[in-house]
Order: sequence, then structure tokens, then C-alpha cells
Amino acid sequence: MTRSAATATGFAAVLLWALLAVLTVASAPVPPLQLNAICFAIGGGVGVIWVLLTGGLAQLARVPLPVYAFGIAGLFGYHALYFAALRMAPPAQAGLIAYLWPLLIVLFSGLLPGERLRAGHILGALTGFAGAALIVLGPVLRTGFGGAALPGYGLAFLCALTWSSYSVISRRLGRVPTAAVAVFCLGTAALSALLHVAVEPTVWPTTSAGWFAVIALGLGPVGLAFYVWDIGVKKGDIQLLGVASYAAPLLSTLVLIGAGIAPATPRLLVAAALITGGAAVAARATGRTRA
Repeated sequence: MTRSAATATGFAAVLLWALLAVLTVASAPVPPLQLNAICFAIGGGVGVIWVLLTGGLAQLARVPLPVYAFGIAGLFGYHALYFAALRMAPPAQAGLIAYLWPLLIVLFSGLLPGERLRAGHILGALTGFAGAALIVLGPVLRTGFGGAALPGYGLAFLCALTWSSYSVISRRLGRVPTAAVAVFCLGTAALSALLHVAVEPTVWPTTSAGWFAVIALGLGPVGLAFYVWDIGVKKGDIQLLGVASYAAPLLSTLVLIGAGIAPATPRLLVAAALITGGAAVAARATGRTRA
């Protein structure tokens, strides 16, 4: 697979994550950790079927246990921190802090062998973050960053740090087969189930639409997305992929608008311009690096 093809494959995860919000809303009233356990179980189960059909079981046996521990910690840690942050702090503000992860990916990627971080990558990432910030800026301006929510904000930053570190370190694990993500998902499902039993009541979907949303989450945003993201960060342009990830909150908002859940605002157009412009600047910097 070429570098460009791998980057495009990784961007498919961003497109799938754009459906995360609308499907999560539709999956109510299932609690977050229970939803996490179900979805990762579906995503891991599909991965196991794919591994068996492609004869990749022997590959999984050769993956070191520390790599499995790293993958499970990355997937579970990100989601656990994210859910906790949104419970302890206003969702808009916490979500904005959590969305520092694409910028951190761009910055951390400069530490990788064979990668060169140019000013255009940083400028593109900052521009994209400004666009993402505009999308959630309304609630932030109305309520501000209250001191009582500081622990939640701290968890949101750890959330961003966890996913950016997971993505960049995955680049160093390029020889680990993507099939190993199936084990990461199943391990995350098991930990989520244990934590759910300890802290949440069990509530199942009450409608067919709710069940559809849960299954769709497991197959897409909390399933296939992690497999294609693994390919992208290992074999693609990780800096361009990091900047392009800011399309996720924009696309997610557009989906919510299309579903009638969120209103369309002029701010969205400005955010779209910033995110698109940031990706273009980063792509140009990538072209210069290759040259």
C-alpha cells in the first residue's frame, strides 16, 4: 500500500467518527460504559472473524503481550477519560480540550524517525483547531471555564494526550499487524464491562432504532474506524492525517444538522473554511517535505 493510499485509508476513520455523535444520541438510554462494552465487543468480534477468514491467527500469536497491553490501554484509556471528563465538566469545554489530540499528533510526529515537522504542519494544525473551537465556542462563551470543573478539564487534557500518544507510538509498531486491533477491541470491551458493572446500572435500548444505532456504532465509529486508523498512522502521512482529523467535529456537526438535532449557524461556515484551510496548509508542507 502506498503512503497516499494509507493516508486516505486512515482518513476513513475520521469520516466514521463523524457519525459518532448522532449514533450515540440515537443509542440512548444505554449508559456510556455499557455502550462502550457492547460496541467494542462488536468491533472486536468482526475483527476476529476477519482474522480467521484470512488465516491471520498465527500472526496474532506472535504479537508480544506488552503490545496488547499498550493497545488495550490506549483504546480503553481514551474512552474512559473522555466519558469521565464530560461528566465532571461542561461537555463543550471538555470536548474542546480533548480535541487537542490532532494538534498533539502533529507535534509529537516530529519526534519519529524519518519524519520532518515543518512550520506549515504546525500552522495547519493550529488553524484546524481554531475551526474546531468555533464549532463549540458558543457554550464556552456563555459559561466560561469554571474552576469547579478543573478536574474534568484535566481529564480532558489527559484524554487528548492518551490518543495522540497512542497514535504516534503505533507508528513505531509498524510491524505489528492491524489484525491485533481485534484483540485491543475485545480487551477494551472486557474492561468497559467490568467498570460498567461497578459504577452503572444496566439499561438496554428500548426501540429498534436504538438497537440499530448500537450495532452501527460497533461496526463503524467504534469498530472499523480503529482498524483503518491503525493503517493510516502506521503507513500513511501521520502529520497530514493529524490535521485532517479536525474535519471530524465539522462533519459530525453537519450530520447532526442533517438529522435535525443541531441548528445551522454562520459560525459553521467560518469553521469549515478554517479546517479546510488548515488541511491545505499542512498538505502543502507535506509536499515540500517530500520534495
